[in-house]
Amino acid sequence: MEKLRIGIVGYGNVGRAVELSLRQNPDMMAAVVLTRRDPRGIRTLTPGLMASSIEEAERYASEVDVAVLCGGSATDLPVQGPAMASIFNTVDSYDNHPRIPEYFAAVDSAARRGRRTAIVSTGWDPGLFSLIRLLEEAVLPEGTDYTFWGPGVSQGHSDAVRRVEGVRDARQYTIPIEDTVARVRSGEAPSLSTRERHLRRCYVVAEEGADPGEIREKIRSMPNYFADYDTKVSFISQEEMERSHNRMPHGGFVMRAGKTADGTGHVLEFRLKLDSNPAFTASVLLAYARAAYRLHQEGAIGARTVFDVPPAHLSPKTPEEIRRSML
Repeated sequence: MEKLRIGIVGYGNVGRAVELSLRQNPDMMAAVVLTRRDPRGIRTLTPGLMASSIEEAERYASEVDVAVLCGGSATDLPVQGPAMASIFNTVDSYDNHPRIPEYFAAVDSAARRGRRTAIVSTGWDPGLFSLIRLLEEAVLPEGTDYTFWGPGVSQGHSDAVRRVEGVRDARQYTIPIEDTVARVRSGEAPSLSTRERHLRRCYVVAEEGADPGEIREKIRSMPNYFADYDTKVSFISQEEMERSHNRMPHGGFVMRAGKTADGTGHVLEFRLKLDSNPAFTASVLLAYARAAYRLHQEGAIGARTVFDVPPAHLSPKTPEEIRRSML
């Protein structure tokens, strides 16, 4: 079987998780790691897998079937998404929800110039949760959507905090407000503000000499990430960070409360409980990498989202096997 050649762009938590996840996908193999860091300092987990500078990406255009972009949404992907989509077929997990339309447009333009296929904003939210929101609304048109994240570590928000000047390390926990969740599950269908749905808790290791008050204010006022939430910022040592915040659990649920035409009430719910946010995100990215390759083989050019991908394209099974075992 000819294997799909995967380029891993970025070698942080998600990049390493993608490399590991390839072991569960026998139709794929790692082709190269592309990094902003000095590639001589990269030690990959796969024997013989080479790391190279992201500046040399074009050298690998004929050696990579799909590039999986593993950078953060705050500063990495807005630059790397369009740049890589002009060279490779790509998938990413861009998760700054309000800015997805403009990100999609930038990647779409680049992918069309390069005659490539790019699937943006995969992962679990956006991604799987997005699909569930669409399905729930389609089957229950009279109703209200609710998405609750956590409790768990948000990679994108943690990355955004780490980019604040004076921050050495950080973890951000998203926590659903329990009373609010209970109201939705009861079928109440309340109207909720952003602040009524979640709390945000940030644990920060500050650089020596940095002003904690200034860091706290920059975090709390950050648009699209923290400004609309009750956000608590706590400063801790690097030792406590490594001891108490070294795992990355996450999850959440998508709910819709509404009525069918006979006036009866219904609550739909889809839940994820993840021991490792990076590991699960990597698994989703690789399923969509398979889909991106298949779409490209079918002649699809430009950017796509999870809404545009046939579910069967995610599976390594044949259509016959899927109909026989899952329908």
